[in-house]
Amino acid sequence: SCANLVDHLQEDYCFKIVTRDTDYCETKPYENVKSNQWNTINSNTHIYYFSSDELNKKNIYKLIENTEFDVVYLNGIFSYLFTIIPLLYFRKNKKRKVIIAARGMFASGALAIKRQKKQLFLSFAKLLGLYNKVIFHATNEAEKQDIINAIGNKNEIKIAGNLSKKIALETFISKPKRAGFVKLFNIARVAPEKNLKYALEILKEVKVSVQFDYYGPIYDVNYHNECKRVIEKLPAHINVNYKGVIPNNEVNKTLKNYDALFMPTLGENFGHIILESLLASCPVIISDQTPWQNLETEKSGWAIPLQDFNKYVDAITQLANSDEKQFNDFALAAYQKAKTFIENKDLISSNRALFEF
Repeated sequence: SCANLVDHLQEDYCFKIVTRDTDYCETKPYENVKSNQWNTINSNTHIYYFSSDELNKKNIYKLIENTEFDVVYLNGIFSYLFTIIPLLYFRKNKKRKVIIAARGMFASGALAIKRQKKQLFLSFAKLLGLYNKVIFHATNEAEKQDIINAIGNKNEIKIAGNLSKKIALETFISKPKRAGFVKLFNIARVAPEKNLKYALEILKEVKVSVQFDYYGPIYDVNYHNECKRVIEKLPAHINVNYKGVIPNNEVNKTLKNYDALFMPTLGENFGHIILESLLASCPVIISDQTPWQNLETEKSGWAIPLQDFNKYVDAITQLANSDEKQFNDFALAAYQKAKTFIENKDLISSNRALFEF
């Protein structure tokens, strides 16, 4: 989300990004970056990569004090280092505008994970006035309501939808497909909120042949072990494989080898992999806990309530049993939905307005 925001708006604003020098769930630093100093990407984009041994409150405060900027944009709610520490600083130094991107973290499904810990934090945040005069970035009306439900309605909330990658749209190309078999994928961190175990439980009841490959960092080892125990009990016609972490620049090429995305997530405020799947002409089988709705009406996929277990089974069965002509009707509809989204100029305008005061 942040990378796309910068790509689309870097001609309008100068971005100075502060992050770790390692990827998500990794310990090895990125190659070709200089840690603990500013890296210049272009004239309007600069990135400061903190090493783990230098990432602490003292050094974050020092960096804030020695950096020139007008607006602070914090990505997420619960990060101690990258949200809470900056908020503590700006609570005492109120000269800058502070925006927090909620990133779906106030959705009911997300708050249900470690609920007591999160509720305790929110109570202390209100008590400390951590969010006083802070502006929240919501990506749609539903997320705006989630923010109000979580912290009240005293804060200004700006709505700006997530932006896609800056890409050149390719022409739709039909895909080969044989009836009676479907090749599904999932790209997400392996964690309870992504609901991989539930997806595997659904596959236990599917009677057609399925290959299901899932990719992503293992965020919760215990949860992944639970998933593996379900995989061990799957019938022979259901083939499931963990494929590890996939580099971001290889996602589109990889998706072209699959028929559909299968991800009954507990909730997404956007779901970039959903858009990338549609763009790769892959219909999606997802929960109704995302902004991507009306999929079945448009023939671009299914957005199914989580309690409707059998409908997931039916959707996978229908897709597997479709022949090449029937499948490519779904594939074309998926591509056209993504194309319509990407070509929406209003999204860029609303994101630009986030930083206008």
